[in-house]
Amino acid sequence: MDLSLRFAGEAARLEALRRLNLLDTPPSEAFDRITRMAAALFRLPIAAISLTDSDRQWFKSRVGVDHDAIPRAGAPCAEVAETATMLVVPDLLHHARYRDSLLAAGGIRFYAGAPLVTQDGHCLGALCVLGHEARAVTDAERAALSDLAAMAMAQIELRHALGRVDPASGLPNRQQFIEDYQDLSQDCPRGEARLAALVSLASPEQAGHAVRALGASWIDEIVAEAVDLMKAGFGHDTTVYHLAPTAFAFIAPRAADPIAFCAELENWLRRRAASTTARFVTTARIGVAPFRMRVTMAGELLHDLHSAVQQASDQGYGVAVFSPERDAAYRRRFWLVEEFGAALDGAAAGRKGQLRLVFQPKVDLADGACPGAEALLRWHHPEAGDVSPAEFIPVVECTSMIRATTNWVLEAAMHQLAEWRATGLHMQLSVNVSAVNLLEPDFCVRVVDGLHRHGLPPASLALEITESALMQDPRRATAALHALHGAGVHLAIDDFGTGYSSLAYLQSLPAQVVKLDRSFVRDIERDARKRALVATMIKLSHDLGHRVVAEGVETDAVAEVLKGAGCDEAQGYLYARPLEAAAFEAWFAERLEVA
Repeated sequence: MDLSLRFAGEAARLEALRRLNLLDTPPSEAFDRITRMAAALFRLPIAAISLTDSDRQWFKSRVGVDHDAIPRAGAPCAEVAETATMLVVPDLLHHARYRDSLLAAGGIRFYAGAPLVTQDGHCLGALCVLGHEARAVTDAERAALSDLAAMAMAQIELRHALGRVDPASGLPNRQQFIEDYQDLSQDCPRGEARLAALVSLASPEQAGHAVRALGASWIDEIVAEAVDLMKAGFGHDTTVYHLAPTAFAFIAPRAADPIAFCAELENWLRRRAASTTARFVTTARIGVAPFRMRVTMAGELLHDLHSAVQQASDQGYGVAVFSPERDAAYRRRFWLVEEFGAALDGAAAGRKGQLRLVFQPKVDLADGACPGAEALLRWHHPEAGDVSPAEFIPVVECTSMIRATTNWVLEAAMHQLAEWRATGLHMQLSVNVSAVNLLEPDFCVRVVDGLHRHGLPPASLALEITESALMQDPRRATAALHALHGAGVHLAIDDFGTGYSSLAYLQSLPAQVVKLDRSFVRDIERDARKRALVATMIKLSHDLGHRVVAEGVETDAVAEVLKGAGCDEAQGYLYARPLEAAAFEAWFAERLEVA
């Protein structure tokens, strides 16, 4: 055969072998069953599925062999790969080519190998059986060995064809990762410490925006580019798995040092950033997760890897190592979403129990009267007990549940307000509203409709909005506030002074009340600069026609300072903690008697 054709054929064969992503993958029970059958059929101690690489014979499966590879030179399996035909050597010591081979030197006398041939005609290696004594082979044994080799080859191509390889990258996918991980666990000591990494080329949001702007083929382009960079950066001996459209995982070599491994990953990110324009529209992150063989399940490892990537994103790092503490906080957040959703569904269906309103009075600093109260949401979980609103409300505000939550709070507040008015308790009740609510096109209509259904005058309801809520979409938020104001609903700017544009927006907002944030009130009696600042804020608010309510008032000294500065109302533990409806009624009645 022409030498150039021979080299071309060998190159094509090696490319076919590497395309199947079999080399240096963990042992597999599916292949081990075939080698065990071969050894049992021939009553021999050694059998292997041997793949012929450029310079070695690597064993995908082996029985009776401690090592996982031998040199290609002088190996009978190499001849099988070169000729794509069965080879039987009854006695290696009497064979001119193999009498001085490594196998013969190791005491092997008998060899039989059937070729592993792809549908394209490339021979990957051999299914072989070996023994320490010379022997002959029957026609039935030859046929059986050929059948077993065909079974092994079918298993190889089946894995490649049916859902084991990502079509975009040509890399093994998530399912293959799980199977290989399980196989690897059986081949390693229990408890052995290892490391794994997950490379995320882009967050879901970044990928979505990029595809929208650049087209779906953009993902294929950055994936192809990243695959080449990973092969060059992590080595051809490392199996990289394509887990998701822009996510890849691999397991570090044994005894990898965590610090050195993370440094290597950081260097890879820098090299990638220097060679790709994708960095302008995406930010690659890498999560690293330590695990223990045969202790950590595949699903747990994948969870830890994804959590580590999220930690890297949250902290602004390129590489982050899985933190159980941060993961616990994230799980807690997810638990809050799930459980609050169930609680909200129950409350919306009229089932009492988990969600309720409590009421904190506002006191007029001039005469001690109670012109109104703030309705506050509380959550009592049947198993976890009381969940702090400081914990669950920020979480709920980031989900689609905020609309339903505000609807329920408004409905419950209006219902309670109507009940109180029916018994002669006339006051204004305020409810907190989030930024999302202000951006709902029908929010004002729903509020006004609720007031009409409960027979309430619009001024009996006040909506409290934070400055940060106004800043998300100032134009639409301001339009919503003007619509509510036009309907007669009172408005209050909550946490005043902590936002970005307090003075700029205060003059244009149709609010009746400004609420000073508790951070300005705390220790005001001992802080001259804080007193001067609060006095200025109160004067400015009065000049613009707003009443001022101070939050977080806990002592008489603070109340006196605020009263002296002209503050109109105060709210805080000095007067009452948030009270259940019945307790608030009793407090209100007692306040009237004292007055």
